[in-house]
Order: sequence, then structure tokens, then C-alpha cells
Amino acid sequence: MKIRKRCLVSSAGAALAASIATPALAGDVVGTVLDASETITLQAAQVRIVELDRVATTERDGSFLFADVPAGEYTLEATYVGAPAVRRTVVVPADRFVRADILVGGDNSREILVLGQSANLASALSRKRANDGISDVLTRDAIGQFPDQNVAESMRRMPGVNVLNDQGEGRFVSVRGLDPELNATSLNGVRLPAPESDVRSVALDVISSDIIESIEIKKSLTPDMDADTIGASIEIETTSAFDRRRNLLTAKAEGSYNDLADHVSPKSSVDFAARISDNFGISGGASYYQRKFETDNVEADGWSDDDGLIFPEEVNYRDYNVERERISANLNFDVRLGDSTALYLRGLYSQFEDQEYRREVSFKLEDAGEIDGGGTTVEFSDAGGELALQRSIKDRFETQKIRSVVFGGETDTGTWKADYSVSWAKSSEREDGSVDPANFEQAFEDTGLVAGFDFSDPRVPLYAISGAATDDFFDPAGYALDDITITALSDSMDEEYAARFDLGRAFVSGAGTFTVQAGFKGRWRDKSYDMEAEYWENDAFTMADVLGTQDYRLTDISPVPNFTGARDYFHANRDAFDLNAVDTAFDSAVEDYAISEDVMAGYLLGRWDSAALRVIGGVRYEHTKNDIVGNDVLLVEEGGQLPGGGEAEDDTVLVTPTASERDYDHWLPSLTVRYQPQADLVLRAAAYRSLVRPKLSKLPPRFVVEENDEGEREGEFGNPDLLPYEAWNFDASAEYYFSGNGAITAAVFYKDIKNFIVDTVREDGEYRGIAFDEAEIPINGPSAEVFGAEFSIAQKFDMLPSPFDGLIAQANYTYTDATGRVPIDGDPDDLREIMLPTTSKHTANIALGYEKGPVSLRLAGTYRDKYLDELGDEAAEDRLVDDHFQLDLSAKYRVNDNIQLFYEWVNINNAKYFAYNTVGARKNLYQFEEYSWTMKLGARVTF
Repeated sequence: MKIRKRCLVSSAGAALAASIATPALAGDVVGTVLDASETITLQAAQVRIVELDRVATTERDGSFLFADVPAGEYTLEATYVGAPAVRRTVVVPADRFVRADILVGGDNSREILVLGQSANLASALSRKRANDGISDVLTRDAIGQFPDQNVAESMRRMPGVNVLNDQGEGRFVSVRGLDPELNATSLNGVRLPAPESDVRSVALDVISSDIIESIEIKKSLTPDMDADTIGASIEIETTSAFDRRRNLLTAKAEGSYNDLADHVSPKSSVDFAARISDNFGISGGASYYQRKFETDNVEADGWSDDDGLIFPEEVNYRDYNVERERISANLNFDVRLGDSTALYLRGLYSQFEDQEYRREVSFKLEDAGEIDGGGTTVEFSDAGGELALQRSIKDRFETQKIRSVVFGGETDTGTWKADYSVSWAKSSEREDGSVDPANFEQAFEDTGLVAGFDFSDPRVPLYAISGAATDDFFDPAGYALDDITITALSDSMDEEYAARFDLGRAFVSGAGTFTVQAGFKGRWRDKSYDMEAEYWENDAFTMADVLGTQDYRLTDISPVPNFTGARDYFHANRDAFDLNAVDTAFDSAVEDYAISEDVMAGYLLGRWDSAALRVIGGVRYEHTKNDIVGNDVLLVEEGGQLPGGGEAEDDTVLVTPTASERDYDHWLPSLTVRYQPQADLVLRAAAYRSLVRPKLSKLPPRFVVEENDEGEREGEFGNPDLLPYEAWNFDASAEYYFSGNGAITAAVFYKDIKNFIVDTVREDGEYRGIAFDEAEIPINGPSAEVFGAEFSIAQKFDMLPSPFDGLIAQANYTYTDATGRVPIDGDPDDLREIMLPTTSKHTANIALGYEKGPVSLRLAGTYRDKYLDELGDEAAEDRLVDDHFQLDLSAKYRVNDNIQLFYEWVNINNAKYFAYNTVGARKNLYQFEEYSWTMKLGARVTF
């Protein structure tokens, strides 16, 4: 056993003073805490020498150490949430160590500490109780089960946590209602770079739940932690062979069925952990998942209020057919070099492939000749104007990959302790050859066509076509190709190297232990994006050449193209297509960038530990350096004025590479207090300063401007002067742990945020020396404040008579008030108050479970309030996402000790996605999606 940590605490000052004064008469007590079946080691158990009132907390491998214990006979007491306290006697020799392993849980340890919901709850609460700061923990049991089959769904149940969906699947984590971009995610201590080109946050669905051992959400920071988070630090750990005393080998197979897709999707995994010897172990796993599903979507944009008649400029009906395939694998090596040093090597590979077919029918209504109606009914006529109809197919194949390797270790001599690691991580997202999309268009002018819309259901507007051109509207041969966009390359790369070294020295006194600790960390990151888009035209290509059959359920959107016809036709008849060189050159340059971000950090902290009090205070310094490359892209239409003077004879694209560099630093103090006045009560408080750096995609000093022949300029700018979010954070919590398996907690938090970032639209101005008529520019907002409270309760009701003693309940609620002020029309002197983007005021979760014998049931509901998704030109045009409530059910049946069957019903109530604006003081559609429910059925075999 490797000894990692010691907590030397005493209220029996005379006894400890004697041991310090006469070290020859003192010995060490070492041991491991395990469940009574000796299947797993128990992390975060509290071990106390009763006579000396000295306390130690067990490490991940269950180990504990008391050093310099005066010779004699003592009582050791071990406590772990969900199990009765256990005592054993130990005789300490005068000049050497004695081993004292402790078994917890008694005859029922397998049911309460090893398997199922009870084990998940006991482990999570024990680790929460032992932690320094405010946190919540999600762990799997001894055979690799989370409370739900998907990590994202399980994380929804944690206090203050909500998971934002994409296509009906949980992807990004919101903590305390805040934007996922304000979180930081690490895997085995390695910061994960983001595969996507435009975000820092990492999607949960890229990494399989089957290879994850635990997830810890740290809501307050200490100086030894990376400071780049305002929401939370999300720390994911994979398996270690030393987590268990017995070897593990499990295999799982399941099928999932989505109501809309009418298809069974397979998933399988294998997970193992083996101790080759007492000091060497190997663990790992592999997972495969294929998911086919469908989504019915409808969107609208450009809303106006004309004397009480409220209508959009565009309505789009979209039908998604998606297949996602994920392959994940990890391999870990752990070795102990004597009693003082442990080394590890952990590697992960995850690949996520997404094949998306999207068929769309778009009504372009902005040039309609006549607009008439009343209430929620509007009719658009082509009399004296134009109604344009576009039918398209998107055939996109995308691959995301995440790879990480970390080598590190820990050396603990009892007085000195060192932690060290070097790591590499790389994420990528790539497309090549996608059709994105192929647009077939037909324009109606003075044909008598009328498109009527019924907006009585704001989520799903229905349309009806009438007039002399009705047959032409439904004729696929009338829709000629406008253009087909081929994504020749979309290549996003994000790579980071890191190195870390921490060194601490413990000083023992009669009242407790004071530790001085310092450390250094370097992170060297490079992120780039390369886009090569091609626009091809062929007037002879019509939708009749690729006609398909619709499976859209909200309304009739026929005729539609088939899934692969456009791609096949293009490659078979490539010589018949003409390249639009102007659009190709423009779109192939506008988004390209390359950025390096180097962060050098160091810290100094002091830590005081006594039986009841733990105080951690110190300061962290982080220096950030950026080298940024982008493009200035100017499109001048024929007849427009060129920058050097003269008139453009044709549409002209001018690309000018740009570069800049910058650096900045931050001093980041923090103070954390943990006070445990009695065994079942823990009080915490924390104050610290943190930051979140801007999205790298917003920093390149580029501009993208389209100038028409009248000299009007519209475009987008990057902003290399964006400052990072900076926040002062204050947290406090109280936690009461029940005598059984359960706890009740309450917490309050406050954040004073400066420089929060928003995208603004400005008119008639100049930016970086470039005049424009309208431009979108990311800027720093002046300030924002966040305050709130969270409450949670969890309880296994094993005190009730049978059969009710199998009941388990968990509930939590979080209130977040997050507001800031942003400029109106880019005017810094004209501000309006907003909710911070992606911030929900109310989030809540409740789960009712039952676990007894071979049966395990769980019904869980999750709720989040509406939130601001995007800023509009004015408050009524802001994009808001509606409330969301989702109900899920899981059931498991253990056939025997080796075989378990499981069933899961996700989104029972068919929760939908609805984004809207409030033009005209009513809810108007921006986006609606329906996913329906998914059922999963499978088996897990433990060998």
C-alpha cells in the first residue's frame, strides 16, 4: 500500500506533545478501509483515533496514515455515509508501523456500499463531505453503473446542474443556471480542448459514460486549481485498478428505440480492472454506440409588428434524420514504488461521427406583394411582389475526436508531499465532401399564389397554399438548383500540452497541522480552423432528378429531395456544374484563424487542519499570452468602390491576412474555510477570484464585409481586444448528514462579473478603422451580478418497515439571479438590462427510487426555467428558450450475481424545444423541435 496523505490532529495536546518530544516512542498507523465483502476500497471514509481525536480521510485507494502515534493501545473508528460506524483496537509499537485494515458495512455491505443506487448515493455523499470546498459528486458502483445509463442524464440530477440538449440528447453542462462556456472540464486532471471551432466548452456526448469512474463538480476554487472557471470546474476521472480489491470484468449490450426513427440502435461496452500484483494494476474499457433518430423542426425569423399584424419574413420547416456513432476507449496503468511514491499513465481515445440529413422547405416572404390578415392568421400574396420557395437537402458527415495522455505521480514522505504530471490532449472536428446544402428554388411573381399561415399555435405554424399557381408550387420540376455548397474541408484543431509540479511541507503541532504548498503549471495551447467551401451551379438540375418521400410529421412539406441524390448527381455530372468563384473565395476565407494561448501559472497557499477546522488560503498568479492570425475579407459587388479607388468591374473578393499578439496577467487570491463542529454537520465558506478567457474564435482581428453597388457595408468583426471575464465569487453552505444514507444541504452564492461578453449589432459606425452601415461585433459588457441559492436533500428510507425500506428520494432546487447591462445599437451610453445568456432562474430535479433485492427502479424529473439564448436588436427580438421539463424512468433486475437486465425510458413526456421572441407582446416562433421518447433495453454481465 502506498501512503499518500496524513491528517495529524489532536485535542489531547499532552499525548501528542509527548509523541513529538520523544519520537523514538512513537509509531505509525497505516491501513485501508474496504467494504465488508472486500470488493472495493472506500474513498473519503473518515478514520479517527478516538483517544487522541486525530482524524484522517482515506484516499482514492482507501488508504490512510497516522504518523508519530505514541506507543500504546488505541481505538480506531471508521465512518462512511450509509454504513454504521466501525471500531477496532490497534496496538501501536514504539518505533515502527502497524497495519489496521477496517471493513465497513457488515453483512449488508454489498447492498449498501457496492451495488446500485444506495452505493452511488453513499459514495457521492462521503466524497462531498470530505472535500475542501463546495462540490457535488457523481460516482458509479462496483460494476460500473451510474444511476442512469447516460452520464448526461445522471448529471441532471445533481444540485444546481442542468444539461442543455442538442437534438434531444444532453450535451453541455450548465451549473447554477450559468452558460456552459463559464465552466472548465478536465479528464484525469487534463484540461480537455474543444473539438468545435467556436467554443471552449466540451460536449458530454463525445465521451462514453462506460469508461468514466466519477464526475466531480467543484463550485468553489482553491489556489492549487486552474482559475479559468466562474460556473464550476468539472473533473472527470476514469478507472484505476486500485479502486477495487477484486478484479473486474464486465460486458454490456443494449438496444435503443426512438419513437420517431422507428429503428433499434445498438450499444455495447467492456470494462475491466486487474491487479497484476499488490503494486501494479491495469484498467480500461471500450465502448461502441450507434444512435439513429429523427427530429421534426420548424423555424421563423425576421418578425415585424405592422399595426397589430405580427408576421415573419421567413418560415422554415426542417426534417432531420441523424445517425451518430461513438467509439471510446481508455487504458490506465498504476504502479506503486514503495510506500512513498505512486505513478500512473492514463490514455483516452474517443471518436464521434455524425451523419446528418436535413430536408428543408423555406418560405421567403420578405418581398411579398400583399400582406393581409388579422389575429394569428396572415396571408402573403405574390401580387405586385415575389414569394420565393426553397427546398433543400443537407448531407453532412462530421467526425470529432478527443485524445489525451497523462503521466504523473505522487510522492509522500509524511512530511513532504509532491504531485507532478505532464500531459497532452488534442481535439478535432473535420468534414470533407459534405453537401451543405443543395438548394432548389422557385420564385412566384404575379402568378396569383397565396401562402396563408395560421400562428394560433405559436410553436407550430401551419400553412395552406391557394391560387392559380398551386400546381406549380407542388411540382418538383419547377424547383431548379440555385446552388450546391460542397464543404471541401472544415478542419478544426485544438491541442494542448501541460506540465504541473506541486510541493508541500507539513508542520505538526499540538493543535493541528499547518501545510505550506507551492506549485507551477504551464499550458501551451494551439487552436486553428480552416474552411474550404465550394459553390456550384447548374440550371438544368431540378429537384425532380432527386425526388424523395417525406417523413415529416408536423405538416405536409412535400415535395422533398431524397437523402443522397444531390451528392450522387453532383459527382456523376460534375462537368455540368459551374463553380461560383466569388462565393467560394469569400466563404473559404472568412472563418479561418489560428491562435496560440500560453498560460503560465504559479501559486502559494497555506493549509491548516485540526479536528474541526480546515482553512486554505493563498494566491494564484496566471499570465496569458496570445498570438492571433485571421483574415480581413471584403466583398465588393460589381460597380462598388474598391479600397484603392476605382470601380469594381465584377464582384471582387479581397483577402488580407492579419495578425496580432497580446498578453495579460491576473493575481487571484482565495480563502476556503471548512468547519465541522460535530460529526454530522459541515459548514463551508469560500471567497476567491477567477476568470474565463474569451472564445478563441472571437479573437482574430478579422472583418467580413459585403459591400453592394450602392456602397452599403454589412459584416462581422473579430475583436482581439476582448478581455476575459473576471469575477469575485463568494460561496457558503451548510450540510447535515443523516444517521443513515442521506443528507440535506443548503448553499448561497454571489458572483460579481466584469467584462462579460456579448455579441452586439451596430449601425452606421466605424470599427478598427473600417466604416460600416451594419456590423455584428463581440464586446465586453460593463458588469454583471449573479446571486442565488441551492437546496438539496437525499435519503434512503431504510428505517421504514419492509417493503418500504427500499425507497430512495433525491430532490434539489437552485435559484439564480444573473443580470447585466449591454449597449443598445452598440451605444455604450445607452444600456439595457438583460439576463445573462444561457442563464435559467429556476432549476430543479427530483428522483424517486426503489431498490430491494434484485429490483431497482428510478423515476426522475428535471426542470429548468426559460433563458436568454441570443440578443436581438431590441428586447422584444431577443431569442428566449422556453421552460423544459423532462421525465425519465429506469429499471434494473439482477438475475443473479453475474447478470443484470436493465430498461430505460427517456423523455417519457415528449419534452420539446421552443425558442421564441416577444414582438407584439406575444410569443413568436424562432425554433421548435420535437424528439419524442426513446426506450433502451439491455443486459450487463459481470465475470
